[in-house]
Amino acid sequence: MTTSRTENIPSPDPVTTEIMSNALQSVVDEAFIALMKSAYSTNIKERHDHSCAIVDRRGKLVTQAYNSIPVHVASVLGQMEALLKKYDLSEIHEGDIFAANDPHEGGGTHLPDVSLAKPVFVDGELLGFVCNIAHHADIGGMSPGSMAGGMSEIYQEGLRIPVIKLFRRGTLDQDLFDILLLNVRVRDERRGDYNAQFAALNLAERRLQDIAAKNSAALVAKVFEEIITRTGRRMADAIAGIPDGVYTFEDVMDDDGREAINVPIKLTATIDGERAIFDFTGTSPQTPGNINIPLHGTKAAVCYCLKAMLDPEIPNNHGVLDAVEVTAPPGTMLSCVAPASVASRAHTSQRIIDVVIGALATPLPEAAVGAANGANSMAVFAGSDPDTGEAYVYLETLGGGFGGRNDRDGKDGVQVHITNTSNLPVEAIEMEYPLLVESYGLIQDSGGAGKYRGGMGLQRVVRPLGHTCIFNGVGERFRNQPWGIFGGKPGASGSFWLMEDDKATRQLAHKPPDMELHPHQAVVVNTPGAGGYGDPAEREPAAVADDRASGKFSEAYMTEHYGPAPKE
Repeated sequence: MTTSRTENIPSPDPVTTEIMSNALQSVVDEAFIALMKSAYSTNIKERHDHSCAIVDRRGKLVTQAYNSIPVHVASVLGQMEALLKKYDLSEIHEGDIFAANDPHEGGGTHLPDVSLAKPVFVDGELLGFVCNIAHHADIGGMSPGSMAGGMSEIYQEGLRIPVIKLFRRGTLDQDLFDILLLNVRVRDERRGDYNAQFAALNLAERRLQDIAAKNSAALVAKVFEEIITRTGRRMADAIAGIPDGVYTFEDVMDDDGREAINVPIKLTATIDGERAIFDFTGTSPQTPGNINIPLHGTKAAVCYCLKAMLDPEIPNNHGVLDAVEVTAPPGTMLSCVAPASVASRAHTSQRIIDVVIGALATPLPEAAVGAANGANSMAVFAGSDPDTGEAYVYLETLGGGFGGRNDRDGKDGVQVHITNTSNLPVEAIEMEYPLLVESYGLIQDSGGAGKYRGGMGLQRVVRPLGHTCIFNGVGERFRNQPWGIFGGKPGASGSFWLMEDDKATRQLAHKPPDMELHPHQAVVVNTPGAGGYGDPAEREPAAVADDRASGKFSEAYMTEHYGPAPKE
């Protein structure tokens, strides 16, 4: 069991490696689609908040599904590290499935992301693991959706799952599964999402075994190594293209939902040849609220950003992670320790990316972008359907503006950077939940002006139908606007509002805790825009004219940033 499959096996030639690399990619892409099409919750089947991956027997990421969530890399690697620390290879058997979600014990990044891993055996020997992660719309805890602001410790956030064997040699441990389902809201939906994860694992296992049967397991294992090695070389070459130097930047989180306001993130990036060191010393200590993130989540954010700025076509695997050194003192917001609250770690991931972009904008101006909406503004509506009596939890993280780029405008109303999910269609919301979406569209004037403007934020207005429900939300870039770059102007900040039938409105907190929402009321979610790139005075006259004609910008906005309209 301890003998490596790859001993005495020559390295595969580049053509063989490329062919098999694409075959492995097809395995995880097919598993991703299978999970999406089998899931029960809109958060997975519509918004695609899930990931699939192949990991080698050492716990190193080999390939991730093309449409997967970049931050999920951290959960996969954290789970595998915890799994291989807890279980000796002799204790891992064919048919086992391991589950985990806990950032402090199971290697996850927040509790709703439940990670599953299944070992793949060929001729009785472990080849590697197939893994998937799904963001469950609820994992228990003090608030529906398990992500509300105001949480102060991990115990309030929901069910914590250390690395456990949920299946043993192909048999479900029903007692454990009953515990998982007992501690969550909307139990049948959770069961359906778990079953979709199980099915996707089984599919990926069969496909990987088929590849091994056609090519030999030893060759597949050698290709695993080669994929990671060549990715590491490619990433090191890309880093070597950055001018050597020390680059710094800092930004803030709006607040932690409890006590801390304008919470600092500080970065010193050192580039020395092929070495890249990202040191977050000086960042805030971990906060009372739930914006903390474990170190492996911080590393995933940094690596995503480097990949995006240097070579977006680099495969997403362990070679990227091995090429970069990321440090943050334990007990700080970006390297938190138990019992830190982490539910809103995605917002912190986005700010880490903004800080990395800000630091590398000087040596890589053509790769930099204005600050994006900097969040994934979250809204949760939960209650019981007045017609059927069935409980529901509608959770969504909404997109916003993407920053202006060196050669084009930022995109409007999209998920950005490390989240990579879809916006939920109005039709899906109204078909699945007793809710009415009264309006949904872009917010005028929300993109930052520039030679290339920032993207626009979204507005969604949601009302419960015939019942009172619970609403909670989490916003970032609600206090601090997304900054522009190289003279670009900032994008608009976001906000939550409560609207009455008479259209009277009241602004809510940036991270509103659970509140009752009645049929005569609606919640207005305004997501942030994004910062522009370059001096607005340099914008092409034709683009300015198109902006005026588009209706996306008021005349006052256009006059302020681009001057008055030419007289006919």
